[in-house]
Amino acid sequence: MFFSVIIPVYNRPDELRELLESLTKQTYDQFEVLVIEDGSRDKADEVVNTFRDRLAIRYFFKPNSGQGFTRNYGFERARGDYFVIFDSDALVPDHYFAIVNERISQDKLDAYGGPDKAHPDFTPIQRAISYSMTSPFTTGGIRGSKKNLGGTYHPRSFNMGLSRNVWETIGGYKLTRMGEDIEFAIRIIENGFRTGLIPDAFIYHKRRTDFGQFFRQLRFFGRARINISRYYPGELKLVHAIPALFTLFVLSIPLWALISPILFGIAIGLVGLIALLILIDATRKEKSLKIGVLSVEAAFIQLLGYGIGFLSEGWKRIREPKEFRETGASIEYPS
Repeated sequence: MFFSVIIPVYNRPDELRELLESLTKQTYDQFEVLVIEDGSRDKADEVVNTFRDRLAIRYFFKPNSGQGFTRNYGFERARGDYFVIFDSDALVPDHYFAIVNERISQDKLDAYGGPDKAHPDFTPIQRAISYSMTSPFTTGGIRGSKKNLGGTYHPRSFNMGLSRNVWETIGGYKLTRMGEDIEFAIRIIENGFRTGLIPDAFIYHKRRTDFGQFFRQLRFFGRARINISRYYPGELKLVHAIPALFTLFVLSIPLWALISPILFGIAIGLVGLIALLILIDATRKEKSLKIGVLSVEAAFIQLLGYGIGFLSEGWKRIREPKEFRETGASIEYPS
């Protein structure tokens, strides 16, 4: 199998350098790399040039249009049988393509996704964020696991692959931001293609490096879930509203103090219990009390950020015309 690696990049040359360095160490080397610069001010062309003797790599610069449409730009220029998408803030273990090549052939996968993990060199905040994104107390522990709430696996674009046949059949991304990977996965599945998770095809995903960035990103994710419902109303499930319900509960706590000291105490106790469970679980998994404490903060930021985004975009959705659709082209992704 010959792979085409598609990497959109926007003002992140240093992160791209680390990703490309990890790709030079692959044990399976039948792949090309396409770096698509999405209108960056801080360009990565010089970084790419330093890898031309170690990778089959091509560089393209285009006006900014968002990650979804930038991936489409890469698909149109790719030469491979199978397209692989990475975010620029990823590190790829050296076994990645060997495992993917074996599994997609063995399982006849038209598209796949892989999980993400925290690298041992990540900062404590990055490790706490990574824990939060895979925790049973935030995402239900299903992100990148073999469990998928009993449904068909929906790949996500930070670590995803699809066959050329998929792209030629359904086209590329219709959204560029605001849930573009979810909408893309839905169409892949609706067209009868076989998808699956490859657990060992993990990447190290840096995500955000401080909690302010993390909050803005998760607020955007909450908005994106509502945006998907503009295209597929049936895809909005009760489970997606849990962070919003948690947010409303937390925001209502001061009111309980005015209504009933007993109810106020119960509410504070519930929040404290959730924090304690997260602290214990994160400390056990990360083998660090410091990361355990930071994970409590990360988990609450994740739930509240997503909940606020979900509620704000949901309120907007209620007031707008039913036929309104948002591709995200005019919305800046939070950095």
